[in-house]
Amino acid sequence: MRRLAALCAATLTFAGLAAVPAAAVAVEPLPTLVINEVESNGGIPGDWIELYNTGDAPVDAAGLVLKDNDDTHRFEIPAGTTIAAHSAAAFDVETAYGLGKADSARLYLGDGSTLIDSYSWTAHADETYGRCPDGIGAFVDTDAATKGAPNQCPPPAGAADIRINEVESNGGTPGDWVELYNTGSAAVDLTGWIFRDNDDSHTLLVPAQTLQPGAYTWFQTDVANGFGLGSADSARLFLPDGATVIDSYTWSAHAATTYGRCPDGTGAFVTTLSSTQGSANDCQPLRLSEIESSGGTPGDWIELVNLSNTDVDASGYVLKDNDDSHVFTIPVGTTIPALGYAAFDVESAFGLGSADSARLFSPAGDLVDTYSWTAHAATTYARCPDPRGAFAVSAAPTKGEANSCIGEVSVSPWPGSGDVRIVDTSATVFAPDGKDLSGLVYEASGTGERGTLWAVNNGGGTLFRLQWTGTDWAPAPGSASSGTVLHYADGTGAIDSEGVTIAGGSSAGGVYVASERDNSNKNVGRPSVLRYDVTGAGASLNASDEWNLSAFLPVGLGANSGLEGIAWIPDAALVAGGLIDESTLAAYSPASYAGHGDGLFFVGVEGTAKVYAVALLPGGVSKLVATIDPGLGVVAEVAYDAASDQLWALCDDACNGEAAMLQIADSGPHAGSFQVVERYANPAGMLDSIANEGFAFATADLCVDGTKPVFYADDNGTDDHALREGSIDCTAVPGGTDPGDGSGGGTPGDGSGGGSGGGTPGDGSGGAGGLAPSGPDASVPAAPGEGDLIDANRGGATAPGSAVAGSVVTIAVDPAHAGKIVHGWIFSTPTYLGVGVVALDGSVSFTIPAGLPAGDHRIAVVDASGAVLGWSPLTVELAQTGAAASGWLPAGALLLGVGVVLVTAARRPRRA
Repeated sequence: MRRLAALCAATLTFAGLAAVPAAAVAVEPLPTLVINEVESNGGIPGDWIELYNTGDAPVDAAGLVLKDNDDTHRFEIPAGTTIAAHSAAAFDVETAYGLGKADSARLYLGDGSTLIDSYSWTAHADETYGRCPDGIGAFVDTDAATKGAPNQCPPPAGAADIRINEVESNGGTPGDWVELYNTGSAAVDLTGWIFRDNDDSHTLLVPAQTLQPGAYTWFQTDVANGFGLGSADSARLFLPDGATVIDSYTWSAHAATTYGRCPDGTGAFVTTLSSTQGSANDCQPLRLSEIESSGGTPGDWIELVNLSNTDVDASGYVLKDNDDSHVFTIPVGTTIPALGYAAFDVESAFGLGSADSARLFSPAGDLVDTYSWTAHAATTYARCPDPRGAFAVSAAPTKGEANSCIGEVSVSPWPGSGDVRIVDTSATVFAPDGKDLSGLVYEASGTGERGTLWAVNNGGGTLFRLQWTGTDWAPAPGSASSGTVLHYADGTGAIDSEGVTIAGGSSAGGVYVASERDNSNKNVGRPSVLRYDVTGAGASLNASDEWNLSAFLPVGLGANSGLEGIAWIPDAALVAGGLIDESTLAAYSPASYAGHGDGLFFVGVEGTAKVYAVALLPGGVSKLVATIDPGLGVVAEVAYDAASDQLWALCDDACNGEAAMLQIADSGPHAGSFQVVERYANPAGMLDSIANEGFAFATADLCVDGTKPVFYADDNGTDDHALREGSIDCTAVPGGTDPGDGSGGGTPGDGSGGGSGGGTPGDGSGGAGGLAPSGPDASVPAAPGEGDLIDANRGGATAPGSAVAGSVVTIAVDPAHAGKIVHGWIFSTPTYLGVGVVALDGSVSFTIPAGLPAGDHRIAVVDASGAVLGWSPLTVELAQTGAAASGWLPAGALLLGVGVVLVTAARRPRRA
């Protein structure tokens, strides 16, 4: 490099160009000033020129020179003149010269020759000439003179055609955002336009762009130097002057999806049927829901679902297959009820083929929805999860009713009284505006009397210790009546406290708070669990520990899409349940997490709709142990009922308050992982529109006549109340008879009850008790004969060479069978292994009965008709004790991976 430098220097010298030190040619940068507005027609007190500082720092303007088009006309800006960042200052030049009707305004450095900016005109303006928007736009004839203030710009052509079209206020992807739509016939320049919520201090520049006719654009609001949109807020669009409102919309609660105009640009705002960022709003309530293509009863049919909360007239809608000449028009007078279904027999117009399509058209001929397939379904094709999921093979046909989806548990009535009562005097107990009460956890008194209810408020960043007065919950004597304000360990920040729990049933070891972010900087996520020592808590508390969980969460998760709920489960229960640690694919071992305490924390995350089991270690270190999908659109709260050893996840009003009960599966393809065993609707007395973000169980000592209290916290403070109380059976036991719910008379997954009743919770498989079913059972095909298992129908199936009796074994068949409901048999004496679903990779798992004799066997997979899809040799070994008995763990680990595939396939979308 030194040689190269010398060569360059020599070359310059040879060319007659001496190398010049950089300092010798440095030029002082021009100030960030521009001419912004000009009065040339004798304003008050006369002609004047306004400058604007486009920079982020103040500028000393003293000594700068203003001229018109005559170099002898000179006005020097007085000493001591400073123009603040993004501000204007006007100078009366009348004493030095007047500005003519055809003239110029020019700004120079103090030398009078270095030009900074200029503007020329050929006639006086009606008002003034000014940049629109200030500092950066082109000069126009303004609507009024605004000396030293923001320019009053005329609306650009077509400005009135720009409409706020869709609003996401509840942390979508990538966060809160607003969509604009151009309803006009001309392109509109949005440079300098301003967006605000209901707070005038919240100002965000719309990204500079030109919006074409009929086009959409969107921008995120919760970005650096931006702001989030609240549950009760506004979206307001201004011209660059910051005063002229072009469009606005106000709402009082988050939408379950988004708020959008229907039709686009011109209609009223409604809750959309799905988020459609940057494209046409989803306003069409009718969708394809289920399809029978192989001759059902009375033939082929197509089912529609109404996704809206009002009845829809379906008259004139058209159904077609993949041939435009095949038309079925829905008869006049056909109404599909709100959130209801209607099936139409299309056999009279056309039949549906094995490779075909179903298409729905509006009466105007617009395509509304479509689905295509390449082979008949063994049952039907249906949206799973119902009613917004992707199409998949259903568990069973459900013509005109809610779809039956493989591996999905149906929603049952609340397991307790439907009565719900208000148990606070007013929501303002918890926050000045009566909103934002979030997580709850109950701490027993140990006396049989009601204990303490801990609650957090996410808006105020406060923690409440509540005591029962006999009629309601109120701040406990000695605690801060308006809540204890929470801070980070260094005393800074305003904690966005969304969830709260205690470990071991006692607050003596601290209260743990789940937080999405620091409310002092709402646009940056900080998904943390914080511990607070609440002994003698006063008006404020600093965290004693913080565990940031960002490493476990997706990159780009919105700041308002983080931690929503938290619960603690003791190690003893997790070990007894056989929890698999996903980091090791082996049984969870508490000893592997030194210093983590006696249990794991289960954290619900809004943006992923999942629950994460985490070990919190000393020094702020955290380790992920398990990832759980409760199958809800949103996880607003997580709670643990120690009395029944069940983990619960709760959705808020986004999915009508639905709750999922989960347990660790002890057998079947999901052994060792938490699986949904029941889904419950809101209690009858709870409005589905209430945004319950807090949920807590009373302890068993409050059980009376078979029920005990449960508590709810309403984030919206509906009807000026935030705390409600219901009841639940003291031990809510999974039940029901739907396929896949683990019914059959035994504890889910224990193999009891005979037949297919002992499967993994949620999958209905036979488990360890799955011997040959007794009596005729139309749902279980007859066993093939052992002589039927020949090389011609082996199907390329593979299985491990050996398996221990009582363990789980995975057999792989042709992936073309993915999604099929299949049954397992093992020979020589035919023994039924249960029912399963072929995963995307062709794998399906069954439990080998513990009592099966050791030796050489053959394991076979058959479809619903009894046809052999594949079989493979398998040597069964007797279970051993001691170290050898741990041989089941690798199989369980493999099955955990299969379980992830199946659970993911059944996952519901974020929005209801």
